[in-house]
Amino acid sequence: MFKLGVKDCLEWSNYPYFLSYKMKIPHYINKKKNIVKLVGFTSIFALVFINIYKPFNSYNWYPVSEFIFFAYSSLIILTGVIVVVISRIIMYHYNKKHDISYWQYAFWVFLEILFMSLFYTIFTLSVGKERDIMEVFKSCIINTSLVLLLPYTVLWFYFGWRESSFIIEKLSGKNSIETSSFKNIPFYDENGIFRISINKNDLLFIEACDNYVAIHYSSNNSIKKYLLRNRLKTLENELLNRSIVRCHRTYLVNLAKAKVIRKESDGLYIELDTKNTKEIPVSKSYEKKVSEKFIS
Repeated sequence: MFKLGVKDCLEWSNYPYFLSYKMKIPHYINKKKNIVKLVGFTSIFALVFINIYKPFNSYNWYPVSEFIFFAYSSLIILTGVIVVVISRIIMYHYNKKHDISYWQYAFWVFLEILFMSLFYTIFTLSVGKERDIMEVFKSCIINTSLVLLLPYTVLWFYFGWRESSFIIEKLSGKNSIETSSFKNIPFYDENGIFRISINKNDLLFIEACDNYVAIHYSSNNSIKKYLLRNRLKTLENELLNRSIVRCHRTYLVNLAKAKVIRKESDGLYIELDTKNTKEIPVSKSYEKKVSEKFIS
C-alpha cells in the first residue's frame, strides 16, 4: 500500500484528463450558428415527438381533431422551447469570458430539463387539475429528458463530425493558402473562411474584443491591427502547436517575440521585442504555463 501526499495530489491535478471536471467542452458546441441549429432541431424533434408519442397525457388535453391538436401542440412546444433559447443565450455570453467544463455543461442541461418540466407540469395541471402533481411532474421529467437529450446527443456527434471534417480538410492540403508556407499563420473567421495570413515572426499578440479578436502584428516598421470575427478560445485551440500561448483571459501572445517576463507586485508582465507595443499581463492561472514555455 502507498499513500498520496498533498504534493502528489497537486501534481496529479495538473494533468488535464485526470479529473473529468477539469475537461472543457469543445469550442464548437457553443458557436452561434450551432446554437441556432440546436434550438431549431430540438423544436422540430419535440413537435414530432409530442404528436406521435403524445406524452404528458396530451391526448386528454382537448377533445379536438388531429389537425387542431397539432396546432395547439405546436404553440405549447414553441413556448416550452423558450427555456432552451434563454438558456443557450446565457451560456453563449457566459462562455465568452469563462470556459465551461463537462460537469458544468451537464448541470446546465439538467437545469434546462428541470425548468421545462416545471412548465409542462403547470400546463398539464391547468387542463387536468384532478391529477396528482408528483405523478405529473415525474412524467414530465422523463418525457422532457427524451425531448432534449436525444436531439442534444445527435447534434453533439454531428457537430464533432463537422469539426473533424473541417480540420482534416485543412490538414489534407485542400486549402492551398494554409499549406503554402509554414512560416505564415492563416486566420479564419467563425465560419471557417480565410481572412488573413501573417508571418509568424511578425505576429505580436491577439486580444479579445467582444465578438471579435484584434490581431496585432508588425509591418513596415509599424504596428498594425486586424479585427477578426472569432473567439479567442477558438484561436487558442487552432494555434496549439505554435509559439502562441494563452496568458490571460483576453490575450494570446507570441512568445517568440517575448524579450522579458517581469514580475511585479500585481503579477507577471511580458515585454515584447518590438517598439511601441504595450506590456501583456499574465493571469495567475497562466503564470506557470507561460513561464515554462518561455524558458523552454
